[in-house]
Amino acid sequence: MESDVTILISLLQSVSVIMVLAYVLTRTRLFAAVLDGRPKPRDLLVVMVVFGLFSIYGTLSGIPLLGSVINIRDLGPALAGLLAGPMAGLGAGLIGGAHRFTLGGPTCYGCTLSTVVAGFVGGLVHLRLHGKLPTTGQAVVLALAIEGFHMLAGLVLGQPYDTAMIVVRAATIPMLVSNAAGMAVFVYIVRNELKARDTRRIKEAIEGELRVARDIQMGIVPRIFPAFPERPELELFAVLDSAKEVGGDFYDYYALDENHIFLVIGDVSGKGVPASLVMAVTMTLFKAYARPERDPAEVAAKVNDKLAAGNDSGLFVTAFCAVLDVRTGVVRYANAGHNPPLVLRDRGLADSVGFLPRGGGLVLGAMPGYPYRTGTLTLSAGDSLVLYTDGVTEAMDVSDALFGEERLFRACRFERHRGPKYVVDALFAAVRAFAGAAPQSDDITILAVRYLASPETNIALDAVAGSGI
Repeated sequence: MESDVTILISLLQSVSVIMVLAYVLTRTRLFAAVLDGRPKPRDLLVVMVVFGLFSIYGTLSGIPLLGSVINIRDLGPALAGLLAGPMAGLGAGLIGGAHRFTLGGPTCYGCTLSTVVAGFVGGLVHLRLHGKLPTTGQAVVLALAIEGFHMLAGLVLGQPYDTAMIVVRAATIPMLVSNAAGMAVFVYIVRNELKARDTRRIKEAIEGELRVARDIQMGIVPRIFPAFPERPELELFAVLDSAKEVGGDFYDYYALDENHIFLVIGDVSGKGVPASLVMAVTMTLFKAYARPERDPAEVAAKVNDKLAAGNDSGLFVTAFCAVLDVRTGVVRYANAGHNPPLVLRDRGLADSVGFLPRGGGLVLGAMPGYPYRTGTLTLSAGDSLVLYTDGVTEAMDVSDALFGEERLFRACRFERHRGPKYVVDALFAAVRAFAGAAPQSDDITILAVRYLASPETNIALDAVAGSGI
């Protein structure tokens, strides 16, 4: 006679096979309705048949002993009942029990009865828990109770009694342990699968909401080009590419009056939804405070004071804002801790490309009452101003090297005689080519504006060029 350990190992091997097959089945579309608690009659029939076959396998893979079989037959019907209710459990039990009955033996009646009862009891537990699976501990207790009944039925209904006693004595420990282990493992697997399904649903819902949030955010940022079709004095183009569904970069432009255009670009510290909310607030504040009579430094100071008041989140904003006078090409600007813009000169070779001075002020939202300074720049006809966020210069390749200002300088220099769209597209393409397969680590925002001067100025310049002066 084989030892309890040898029998137990053999039964656990059979349990492992059933666990793998059951786990694969629970991840198929066929069982989706069962796991969701909305099985159709066809689904219940499938559960009956499949787990009934598991029950038959439990018998066939068992250890023969004196005309009986030490087995894990009850596991399949019990699991069917736990998953899909009494009808599925009873059906699987009848399939497994009918097969066992055909084999005969001294414990035939008790074994057949216990298999049917296992499926029905699993179904009753399903009803008692309102379709939820028991905990792992509860599953172990259930399996022990079912196998305890199995042993008792084998003794009471066994013939001859002495043979039935030998079979039950040899089967008790291996069958109790293996069926309890199988029940616990299966419940643990399915509970985790259900938790994963819930997590996926929540994730999909959040991703859907973030997609809507991104659409709303992109709707806030102006994306209609040409930006000022009625103003031949300038051309403007911009792009914003978020690293996540929503981000903290922004840009904006609008006419303050018939002669002045307000430009702003910014980057909120952090990522995701909090940054996007601060971004929307900051854009709104700039639009509320920008006035033709106000210097950019005054506008930045007002936005800073508003953001700094009650800034419990600790988020801050780097920003560059400017006012372009389309009559003269004079740009008044203020820098709040932002990357220095690049100036592209259309005429001349020396100093044709250069950064604005780096004397930027404090980031917005860090400290109220900070005194920002207004700088001045004069654009000649054909000159461009390129604004960007640190997602450009700090873009990384697969080796974590940074794109840097030198590459930015080169990418823009080659396009300095062309329009803003060409400049923006060339710089964006250069960043993409540099990053290669590396994941985008930050939002990328670029805004370029080209001053073409007023018609009167262009006529004067053409006259000067024609005279050879």
